[in-house]
Amino acid sequence: MGDSLSAAHGIKTEKGWVSLLQERLTIQRYPHKVINASISGETSSGGATRLKQQLTRHQPSIVIIALGANDGLRGLSLKSMRSNLQQMVELSQTDARVQLIGIRLPPNFGPFVNQRFHRVFEQLARDKQLAFTPYLLKGFENDPSLFQADGLHPTAKAQPKILDTVWVTLKSLLDKS
Repeated sequence: MGDSLSAAHGIKTEKGWVSLLQERLTIQRYPHKVINASISGETSSGGATRLKQQLTRHQPSIVIIALGANDGLRGLSLKSMRSNLQQMVELSQTDARVQLIGIRLPPNFGPFVNQRFHRVFEQLARDKQLAFTPYLLKGFENDPSLFQADGLHPTAKAQPKILDTVWVTLKSLLDKS
């Protein structure tokens, strides 16, 4: 469950990190099938609204939640974002393990806002004892050559880096299933 960062916005879907994840799972002989339920522009509220249907339809053993960027970019309530993410986590934890992926806002939001925003992910992961990836774009966030012209969406060249960041935490969940 994600937004444009997971929906391969502006690049071919098969070049996105979620498609690359399926390739890695296949190569490494994990039996899991990846369902990309990401939608560009999605907020935590939209994800929370759609999640139950996705869980019923696909019955996953692992749910990766990578939402919140659009909440922050639109200045939506952090309290509402936390509530929506928590609802998604609790609904998923009924039958699946959950990996929560954090995001940071662009620097122009300022350090105070960015710290408060990121703390939502950290606290939720700690409170719900989740597998946690602190920052989806870790390691290349300051390299403009790895972002599309909008400065927000990673290029195809950045997607393997995103997968590697997600994989560090995800692998422990996969090995437990």
